[in-house]
Amino acid sequence: MELLRIRKSLSFKKQVYSGALQVFCLLALALTAFENCKGVKQGRFFNDQAYHFQTLRVFNDIRSDGADTGEILETISHIEEGNAGSWFDAWEKTGDRIFQKAEGIIDPISRGQAYLRAHNYFRTAEFFLDPEDPKRPEAFDKQVRAFLLGLDSLSIKYERIHVPYGKYYLNAIYYPGPKGSDNKPLIVMVNGFDGTMEELYFDLVKSANERGFNVLTYEGPGQGSIIRNQNLPFNPEWEKPNTAVLDTFLTNHAKPGKMVLVGVSLGGYLASRTAAFEKRFDGLVAYDVMYDFGKVAENATPGIALWLEKHEFYGLIEILVKIKSSFSPTFSWGIKNGRWTLGTKTTNETLSAMRKFSLSDVADKIDQDVLIFAGAEDHFIPISQVDDFKKSLTNARSVKVITYDRESGGAEHCQLGAPTLWQADFFDWMKKFEEK
Repeated sequence: MELLRIRKSLSFKKQVYSGALQVFCLLALALTAFENCKGVKQGRFFNDQAYHFQTLRVFNDIRSDGADTGEILETISHIEEGNAGSWFDAWEKTGDRIFQKAEGIIDPISRGQAYLRAHNYFRTAEFFLDPEDPKRPEAFDKQVRAFLLGLDSLSIKYERIHVPYGKYYLNAIYYPGPKGSDNKPLIVMVNGFDGTMEELYFDLVKSANERGFNVLTYEGPGQGSIIRNQNLPFNPEWEKPNTAVLDTFLTNHAKPGKMVLVGVSLGGYLASRTAAFEKRFDGLVAYDVMYDFGKVAENATPGIALWLEKHEFYGLIEILVKIKSSFSPTFSWGIKNGRWTLGTKTTNETLSAMRKFSLSDVADKIDQDVLIFAGAEDHFIPISQVDDFKKSLTNARSVKVITYDRESGGAEHCQLGAPTLWQADFFDWMKKFEEK
């Protein structure tokens, strides 16, 4: 009887402890939600960081014929903040309207520019949809079709490359520059956690071609059509897909005298990881820095969730995640996109997968010239990762770090909103690199 009484007592205490812990989680989340509502800066398109940032992302492409100010402002005026369906409907409507307008334009340059804008609006429309949303496949196909129609109408030279990758395949697009570009370094470029291969045209390809550079872009596991059509998730050993792309490219193209690998956002890790093992690259550009993806994920995760993970309260973590997701569209999107592109099912699995994307054990193998970009107010990557990465580059031929503050206009993640700012520094670095 005494043993039964003790068991009942322990069971009751466990229930009380569990209940108290859940209440504590709710209070922690309520405080988080309250803090998220405070201190909203002026000059934002939306209070929510993700909605604001993705709008800025569209503005960023105006310089490369990928958007127009009036079209963006009109579109976001119809969006209910935090409502993914509203976001999709508004951007798709604008994309459809511009696409139809392009179909009737006689002038090939104006027609091509309209197709490219439609592409960007379709890409933006898809962004917040759930991975399993039935609208995603058609939305992605529309953006790729509009993009290629735009390139064709503008008579932009490009070559689509199919890359064997075990039982899968990867995709690449090569953009040859003008006459004489074969004598300059080849720029190879890869996107990050949520970007597409086509988007890279606006990020850098157009500007690089204008300056006489050939550019090779590609999409690997976890990205673009690879995750959508083949369900192949990210792989932290990024040298494998990168080497497959480079091998395939060099079977039909002469090896350039020099090659520079540029990684965007999470691509800052992907490109750096590749450079540690793929010695055919002479230069590396982390745009922006991404030294440790796991630390980035932990930085966005409520501290109580990390404590619960440490003590293996995985069920309570999922309760915590669901509640915070209801407060924060940014957090909700990050959780869903992470599980989709990393091939995980739970928050614990996702965090474990993200922690594998760290340069701490391989940075000393990077022996190329390295350029690191960073935004002083990056909402995604802690600025401390700049020093972490720089200190680890003990064998790099050279290291240059450029950090942009708010006054410069480039303080955002990947300097969105200031493409000419960071490109000026990039091409100056390229000129010196070329002359070495």
